[in-house]
Amino acid sequence: MRRAQNRSSRSLRVCAMGVAFTLLAGACGGDDEGDADGSSTTPPAATEPVTTEPADSEPASTGPDATGPAATDVGAPDPSEDPHTAFPGLEPPTGEPILLGLVNTEGTPGLDFPDIRLAIQGSIDYLNEHGGMGGRPIEIENCTANGSPETSQACAQELTGKGVELVLLGLDLFPDYATYTAADVPVIGVLPILPGDYTADALFLTGGNATTMAAAAAVAKNHFNAQTVSIVSADNPGANSTEASLTAALDLAGIAHRTVKGGDNETDAGYQGLMREAASDDPDLLVSLYSDAGCIGTMRGRASLGIEIPVITTGICSSADVIDQVGDDAVGWTFIGVATQEESPELLILQDIMGPVLGVAPADVDSTALGLGGLGIFLIMSLTVYANMMEADGSEITGQSIFDYLGSADGLGLWPGGATIDCGASAKYPTICSFTFPFAEYLEGGEVLTIEGLEAVSALDFLP
Repeated sequence: MRRAQNRSSRSLRVCAMGVAFTLLAGACGGDDEGDADGSSTTPPAATEPVTTEPADSEPASTGPDATGPAATDVGAPDPSEDPHTAFPGLEPPTGEPILLGLVNTEGTPGLDFPDIRLAIQGSIDYLNEHGGMGGRPIEIENCTANGSPETSQACAQELTGKGVELVLLGLDLFPDYATYTAADVPVIGVLPILPGDYTADALFLTGGNATTMAAAAAVAKNHFNAQTVSIVSADNPGANSTEASLTAALDLAGIAHRTVKGGDNETDAGYQGLMREAASDDPDLLVSLYSDAGCIGTMRGRASLGIEIPVITTGICSSADVIDQVGDDAVGWTFIGVATQEESPELLILQDIMGPVLGVAPADVDSTALGLGGLGIFLIMSLTVYANMMEADGSEITGQSIFDYLGSADGLGLWPGGATIDCGASAKYPTICSFTFPFAEYLEGGEVLTIEGLEAVSALDFLP
């Protein structure tokens, strides 16, 4: 109760897992690595992770997290409890350890994502005090790639040689699927990056740009009734790939579009010029693919010009770092992948995980600035929820059985928030396991709230 009282007044903003980034280096809440929209070698990824954003108002979306036990509950877990929130009541595991492998890209300019590894390790430290993975203590072997096929292949050989039961992919541009398949080691990643990932012998909890931009097209057509769209985007490989996914989805939706290209980083006058040009032919809707500083520049530019055309952008632009600077200049902006609800036990668990990682008290964890580390948390925590469900049903817990369960079980949800898992729902993208996204809007005065009716927008109809 003490912790709930300490934290209940805090508004925690986090983005839904599975929302595509305009670049790998752009994370919800702002990431200090890389440029505003990508590097010359970086394909698009997905906007940060988190599924829920507590606010002071009635939750716009509901799910199992609303019914779970308080984060301070202790003692033996009740099997009827929601497995998404039961962790604080679980005892340390006593079974045989499960050895996981992690491949993550670090140490290369524009491709340096240690936050993912650190967040996964922090989650494992927490889980090894709270039930492990299906009752098995978790051990992990880390291998670092540098964005080259050679290092990814070396990691695959190293990890399979060490006998890992399951390989987790943080952000790995060139996974060596052939080596994993030959060794009968299953692979689960947080999101696909390159086209080959969509048909690989693997599963990804989220869908990257293909699904995110398809959901944006669905909202453009069905919510805004748009017939014409203008897109503002940087001109680099990462942003261009995101734009290609968006325009392909808009074509399927029957929406005419044009794109105004700018630099990776513009002056205030530059962003204003981009917004002026995008609005010059009075489209029904604008879409901005800028992130971080570009969010601020485009929001201020639109407001200063008095443009009232609504805008869709990624969840990156809903971060506290952005909203605190632009204030009501964000009126009229809609954010992909952001859901809101009251503070939940899952978010208190998240703070308990990240406190030691960040070297702060759990109550001081800023969930608006988890960066790409949030992706790692949701990967390991979601898989552990599934393993715990399997254990409760008496199933054997192995890397392969967890992979098979993820790929075939009904009624699974992502941690936190419970967004629906549906692996294989698209024959064209068989590795993807989630296809729905919430959309939120900025309201005058500072709140970002999920839009009624857009709590779970499906991408399936407009997947390119």
